[in-house]
Amino acid sequence: MKLANIEINLTGNSGVLIEAEGKKIYIDPYQLKETQKKADIVLITHPHYDHCSIADIEAIVKKGSVVVIPPDCQSKIARIKQKVDMQIVELGDEITIQNIKIQAVPAYNLNKNFHPKSERWHGYIIKFENIQIYHAGDTDLIPEMSKLVGFHNLIALLPVGGNYTMNAEEAAKAASIIKPKLAIPMHYGVAAGSAEDASKFIELCKKEGIEAKIT
Repeated sequence: MKLANIEINLTGNSGVLIEAEGKKIYIDPYQLKETQKKADIVLITHPHYDHCSIADIEAIVKKGSVVVIPPDCQSKIARIKQKVDMQIVELGDEITIQNIKIQAVPAYNLNKNFHPKSERWHGYIIKFENIQIYHAGDTDLIPEMSKLVGFHNLIALLPVGGNYTMNAEEAAKAASIIKPKLAIPMHYGVAAGSAEDASKFIELCKKEGIEAKIT
């Protein structure tokens, strides 16, 4: 999917490849195809196997790739054979990598124990000149999402699979709060959820007057 000069494509589960400003940015790569473009930046939301997959990260990094992680992913990334630039960030941190601003924002469960708030795991906001991309991470509909209201030209990638994260209805409610320029469903078809959940999310968003697309 191309928006202005930015291309966004889901790569499976919560995995995303963003191509912009001559950079290739992966988020939570998992079960990638054998042939993949090499990464300039890799963002990891938390240490679960389907988000911090060492095999997939090793397949896409090159010398000097920047890998951004929460603190408890450090031991995993340290095992990567290729020499990468590991950047450890805490919630609320905003860093600039190759002229791209990246902010770590909260992602957690409210009434289940898969992603406790105490772990301080991440979603990310990636800030380009004209577009900002919010990858929600593995999360429920949390109060901190209201802080995204008013973000200019925001693209929101929201989990819809249920069980471990929001389901389609909850994700659509999140979209109605955030009011992004475009909402994209993710985290379905692998660990939880199905294509039907993504389609339901699209329909519910459209009822709220929010543009939503599957990529």
